[in-house]
Amino acid sequence: MDAGLRRHDVLDEVRAMRFGPVPLEDARGAIMAHSLRAGERMIRKGTVLDAEAIAALRAAGRAEVVAAQLDPGDVPEDLAAERLALSVLSPLLARSRAATGRVNLLAETAGLLRVDASKIDRLNAIDESLTIGTLPDYAVVAPKDLVATIKVIPFAVPGTVLTVAETLASQGGAALTLAPFHRLKVGLVVTELPGLKDSVTEKTIAATEARVTRLTGTLLPPVRCAHDEVSIARALEGLIAGRSAPKAGDASGGNPSGEDPGREQGGADLLLVVGASAVVDRRDVGPAGIVRAGGEILHFGMPVDPGNLICLGRIGARPALVLPGCARSPVLNGIDFVLTRLFAGLAVTSADLMRMGVGGLLKEFDTRPLPREKAPSTPRSGMAPRAAPTVAAVVLAAGRSRRMAPHNKLLVPDRTGKTMIARVVDNVLSSGARPVLVVLGHQAEAVEQILAGRPVRFVHAPDYADGLSASLKAGIAAVPPDSAAAIVCLGDMPLVTGRMIDRLLASYDPTEGRRIVLPTFRGKQGNPMLWDRSFFAEILGITGDSGARFLVGKHVEVVAEVEMADDAVLRDFDTTESLATLPARLRPDFVPEGTAR
Repeated sequence: MDAGLRRHDVLDEVRAMRFGPVPLEDARGAIMAHSLRAGERMIRKGTVLDAEAIAALRAAGRAEVVAAQLDPGDVPEDLAAERLALSVLSPLLARSRAATGRVNLLAETAGLLRVDASKIDRLNAIDESLTIGTLPDYAVVAPKDLVATIKVIPFAVPGTVLTVAETLASQGGAALTLAPFHRLKVGLVVTELPGLKDSVTEKTIAATEARVTRLTGTLLPPVRCAHDEVSIARALEGLIAGRSAPKAGDASGGNPSGEDPGREQGGADLLLVVGASAVVDRRDVGPAGIVRAGGEILHFGMPVDPGNLICLGRIGARPALVLPGCARSPVLNGIDFVLTRLFAGLAVTSADLMRMGVGGLLKEFDTRPLPREKAPSTPRSGMAPRAAPTVAAVVLAAGRSRRMAPHNKLLVPDRTGKTMIARVVDNVLSSGARPVLVVLGHQAEAVEQILAGRPVRFVHAPDYADGLSASLKAGIAAVPPDSAAAIVCLGDMPLVTGRMIDRLLASYDPTEGRRIVLPTFRGKQGNPMLWDRSFFAEILGITGDSGARFLVGKHVEVVAEVEMADDAVLRDFDTTESLATLPARLRPDFVPEGTAR
């Protein structure tokens, strides 16, 4: 018997959870393995069966169900995922709430993710029931970016297995750490030679400023100088001292006092030199200018292409780099590998540069199947992680508001002076959904005027009087081709916040089968609803005064429900009586005082 089989024999002895067909008389407390319809009721995967659910199944003619049954010592999937997430959590990382055995870890700030790959491998090797997936080591992340996901595979984990994982995670250094970017002031020296076009210099400055800004830094006014050692040294000294240009007559290139006049006086924290002619040797004019300014050269060259000819030096404690010619381009290159680490406060040594070869082949070549700017983005050292699928927001604001006549509910200002449609759109804009499409119909000009100046796109539904489906179809038809999905928001639900919408966006994952996402409160389904593009054709076929909710029953296996902390996702406001239940500040003046909920 091979080692792999022996390992699974041992796991089977440890794994106490029972799984398989269970007679209904023994199924109370068991966990449904697959969604089943029992008459009018849908009993979903993951439901803990109670007497009512069992009665519904029996009435539907079921004698047994496929389910998981927990034994003493088993830890349910959500609790197990939360415990493992807590054991690997470190400062500047946040965790999501557990759902379907999954907890996501998110960055709280921009920075560089460090991953102890050996520890992650050891955690994943403990048992097949526990998994941790992460971004690569040295991945660049922005606030709220997903950096890792903990997924419990079965419905429960033996407590002994989970304890082993928690103990391992707590030993030694953290498995995941986030080094935040520092707001460095960057000094740039750009050398010039006769015949060099000014547009080339401007392009170089623009590309450098974009890199620095992306990493939360500030580019000081660039210093242009002649392409020679003395001029470069004087320019560097001026940037260290906080001067925008070297003092007239100071040609020594030295600092006789030996004092460091930089940081206290607003000088540069990081120094960059871009030559009119590419650096070709550690004794070339750029590196020589660093040495003349009192610095030293630590390393010349790196195994990243483009970026081979970078020169790493320092003046005092300040890193000083002579950049290769690829610095003129905004495309990813070796410069980015180095700058991200420096902004994260990590030392970059000669040895660090030499270890950047794996993953360092970035250069285009004739046989490459896709140019880099057209290829799918893949997280790697020095790169931002692949962006989440783009989800458009469709705000339905075309209805005639007949139930609140003579008022148009969307246009009546509340006691703060803000209309309902403006509040709804502002909430959507505070989320990550983009672009935001507002569907217009009844009193379209008035709605458009109220929303003027906001970054939204207006979509006109000429058949809006035919019912809700006409407005919905107009919005879905206008979703851009590069949007993977659309979240449909109702114009009369002002209590749904951007944070709630972001929770729905975070749950959307077509690769894991979560292609329809909707909010719930105490198990009752609400709005807004998110639809993967694969359902657009069915939505465009809807007629009459109805939405797309009936499609949920047809595609129950790809539905993800996100439980919310309050009932905002259930509350629309389309009558005068319903307006009286709004918080006082959100009620129009003509609505009598009611009981706010």
